[in-house]
Amino acid sequence: MSLKTLRQIRNLAGKRVLVRVDFNVPVKKGKVLEDSRLLASLSTITYLLEKKAKVILVTHRGRPEGIDKNLSIKPVAQRLQEILNLKFLGNTNTPQVEIFKQFSISNLEFSKYFEKINQTIHKMKNGQIIMLENIRFFADEKKDTNDFSKNLAGLGDMFVLDGFAVAHRDSGSVTGVATYLPSYAGLLLEKEIKGLTKVLQKPKSPFVVVLGGAKMETKIPVIKNLLPKCDYMLIGGGIVNTYLKAKGYKVGGSLVDKDFQKEVLKYCRSKKVIKPIDVVVGTFDGKKYGVVDINSKFKISNSKLMIFDIGPKTIKLYATYIKQAQTLVWNGAMGLFEQKPYDVGTLSIARLVASRSKGQAYGVIGGGETLQSMDMVGMTQDIDLVSTGGGAMLEFLSGKVLPGIKVLQK
Repeated sequence: MSLKTLRQIRNLAGKRVLVRVDFNVPVKKGKVLEDSRLLASLSTITYLLEKKAKVILVTHRGRPEGIDKNLSIKPVAQRLQEILNLKFLGNTNTPQVEIFKQFSISNLEFSKYFEKINQTIHKMKNGQIIMLENIRFFADEKKDTNDFSKNLAGLGDMFVLDGFAVAHRDSGSVTGVATYLPSYAGLLLEKEIKGLTKVLQKPKSPFVVVLGGAKMETKIPVIKNLLPKCDYMLIGGGIVNTYLKAKGYKVGGSLVDKDFQKEVLKYCRSKKVIKPIDVVVGTFDGKKYGVVDINSKFKISNSKLMIFDIGPKTIKLYATYIKQAQTLVWNGAMGLFEQKPYDVGTLSIARLVASRSKGQAYGVIGGGETLQSMDMVGMTQDIDLVSTGGGAMLEFLSGKVLPGIKVLQK
C-alpha cells in the first residue's frame, strides 16, 4: 500500500496543519482516566512542533446528540498539556495547548465558529497548538453536510490523519477534509498500517489468530479473510457460544448471535479452528460457577446459567499453539473478564500472547477489552503492535480498504 505520509513533506515551518487524532478517552470528574491514545499520537504532534508547524488538533469524545458539556474536550486538552510539559521538561518553549470553544452552547452555528477560529489561528506562532472543541458537537460532521468539511479544511494548509481508530469512518473530519487539502498519514497511522499489512501479506508461520468478544458481525468477516492465511485460529467468547448453539447444544442463557449461527458453523468446521474443550459456566455475579467439559453430554438447562469463560484445559491447549507461533494476532476477550472468577481465561491469554511477542513472534493486539486485559497483566510493553483502533483493526483485517486510508493513497 503506497501512502502519502507526513515525513514526505519537506517544509512544515509556519504551515497550518489540521491533524485528526482520536482522543476519545475516558474522563471522570474532569480528569482523564486513561491516556494511551494521547501518548500514541505524541510522536506526530511533537514531530510537527519540532518542525515549527502550527498544529490544529481535531478529535471527538463519545457520541453526543448536539452539544453536551460533559463531553467537552477541555479535560483532554489539559491532560495533553501535562504530557507535553513532561516531554519538553526543562524547555522554556513548551508549546501551550489552547482549546477553542467560542460558540453559543445552546446554538452552534459552525460557519461563525470557523470564522472565529480562523482569526485565532492567524495569530498563532510557529510551534503552537490549538485544539478544537468536540467535533461531534457539529451535527454535520457525521454526514458531511452543509459544506462542513469545506469550512473545516479552510482552517489549514494541509491535513494529517493520525487517528487509526476513526479511519473506517466516512465523515467530514476524516474523509471530507481530504477532498480540499493535501492529505497525509501521521506517524501513528503509518505505523499501524505497516504493522497490520505485515500480518496480512507476510506473516511468518505458524500464524496464530486468537478471536473472542461478543460482536459477531465484526468477527465473521475477519474469520473469513484470515482463515486461509493463518495456521490456527483459537476462538472464545460469543463465537464459542454461537458455535455450540448452532451445533444443537443447550447453552442456557449464554450470549448467542442467532443471525450468524450458519456462518460460524461453516467456518468452525475447518481443522484450523481450535475450539474449547471445557468452559466455565455460572451466574452473572460469579457467586455460583463450575468448569464443564464440552462433549456429547454437554448441556446447560438452567437459563440463569451461562458460559462466561474458557476452562483450564482449554487454556492449556491454547498455550501449546501460542507458544509455537511466529505471528500472533489477538482481538476479543475469552469471556466476562471484568467479573471474577471469569477473568482467568482472558488474562491467561494476555500473558501468553505477551510472553511470546517481541522477538519470538510478531505480536499484534487490538480492541478495547483486549487492551484493557493486557494492561491488567502489566505486559502491554511486550507487544509489537498495540492497535489503537478496535473496529478499524477488524475492518482492516477483514480485507476492507478503510475510507480514511483510501483518501491518502498515492
